[in-house]
Amino acid sequence: MIKKCLFPVAGYGTRFLPATKSMPKEMLPIVDKPLIQYGVEEAMLAGLTDLGFVNGRNKRAIPDHFDINYELEAEIAGSGKEEKLSTIREVMAACTFSYTRQNQMQGLGHAILCGRTLMGDQPFGVVLADDLCINDSGPLVMSQLVSLYKQFRCTIVAVQEVPESEVDKYGVIAGEALSDNLIRVTDMVEKPAPSEAPSNLAVIGRYVLTPDIFDIIENTEPGINGEVQLTDAILTQARQGCVIACKFEGERFDCGSVSGFVEATNTIYQKRLDRV
Repeated sequence: MIKKCLFPVAGYGTRFLPATKSMPKEMLPIVDKPLIQYGVEEAMLAGLTDLGFVNGRNKRAIPDHFDINYELEAEIAGSGKEEKLSTIREVMAACTFSYTRQNQMQGLGHAILCGRTLMGDQPFGVVLADDLCINDSGPLVMSQLVSLYKQFRCTIVAVQEVPESEVDKYGVIAGEALSDNLIRVTDMVEKPAPSEAPSNLAVIGRYVLTPDIFDIIENTEPGINGEVQLTDAILTQARQGCVIACKFEGERFDCGSVSGFVEATNTIYQKRLDRV
């Protein structure tokens, strides 16, 4: 069974400056809950409770969030405000948290490699908190990927169709259709020009990776902007064995962009109003 999940959270969040000058972008709230907590809860619901974070300088707010704040809790004990801590307390009770640091920003592949000591030689999930995923009619994306891993026993990536004009923002896959929502990956390109993209199926920030990915990343040459691309390493896995792409069920919001962040906030807020 997969129990581990890795969260690369060392990025600077420059698209949200000056808000992220001293606060991690992953701590930006969608209504009243930070992005990183949505990701952690998604992992927890998929049975991934051994959580590792590849952190960076000036990001102490993330480990502090998943820890006890004795002064705050003493101040609000016995009041109605204490109920507001119920979700984070559930997460803290169910999960374990480990941290390491990415000292240099050398791409997502490098960030994953930094988490090797936390993940070990087991398959593991990866959640990029920038992508907020919801699903009103069934399991969340990570649960869908874990179920597929149990069937295929290989690396699984989440994909969705995007406008052709936006493919240069993503890793893009092509491959052999196994069903309406499953593709066996044969090609994968990081941020291609629209005229060179193999399809409009973009990889979003949810993966289940097999542990051989670490050795592959170590032997992967830097690509765009001198960064080690996870896309290149996964393509090597696809050529050497099997990688499955899943067109997941549910909605995804790109909260790494201001427009996506605002859209996610409005959507989550409206859903709360609808439940009242």
